[in-house]
Amino acid sequence: MTFGAMETDFRAKRAAGRKLLVPYITGGLAGWQDAVRAAAAAGADAIEIGIPFSDPVMDGPIIQQASQAALESGATPVSILHDARSLDVSIPLAVMTYYNTVHHAGHARFAAQLADAGIVAAIVPDLPLEEAGPWCEAADAAGIETVMLAAPTAPDERLPRVVARARGFVYSVGLLGVTGERDVLAHTAAALARRLKAITDVPVLVGVGVSNAAQAREACEVADGVVMGASVVRRLLEGGADAVGEFVGDVRHAIEH
Repeated sequence: MTFGAMETDFRAKRAAGRKLLVPYITGGLAGWQDAVRAAAAAGADAIEIGIPFSDPVMDGPIIQQASQAALESGATPVSILHDARSLDVSIPLAVMTYYNTVHHAGHARFAAQLADAGIVAAIVPDLPLEEAGPWCEAADAAGIETVMLAAPTAPDERLPRVVARARGFVYSVGLLGVTGERDVLAHTAAALARRLKAITDVPVLVGVGVSNAAQAREACEVADGVVMGASVVRRLLEGGADAVGEFVGDVRHAIEH
């Protein structure tokens, strides 16, 4: 099968021995576009742009705070995608959003809006595999890669169905619960990544609970890379785009050495 832009890029980098680093940045938050550019310049392999939603079931306090600030400043899916067009970075861009946003726009329309904005992939964490067919078909038709999430509680017979439907990469959820910074990497993170790597050639990235450079390095001993959210967004809130670039650079150094 032919792979989409992000998966093609990720597979090539993995083959060259590179570990993959995907920071999450809340779209619509003050300074977010500069943060995307800073992260790209510091060695990010793709960026996950969060489209804020009023009831973010997967997000912990930091990303909720950022989403609320973005919503209060007037950010909408349409405005964020409009602003994404001017990002002009040379790495793949994905969005993370909740299914309500997709459903409200309509599957085909939302997929087309993403493609028009230069987005190549989508993560919809509250859309279960069993109900994902119509969206995935619309996304496939528009050239949008749908990243599927695998939970640490998933039984062995479920994981092959998840990875068969995954495009771009498989999002290996590091622990049960909401996003946020943790003192240690959950033991479930490596265990699930190992299970996934045993059954798929699609790149496997660990996200949720990967909080610093040392934890990213630990996760990358098993996985192909990491998604980092709360730790990146906190730096954007506290120190702006420069702080994001500095942190991404530190993580990139850690996972390469």
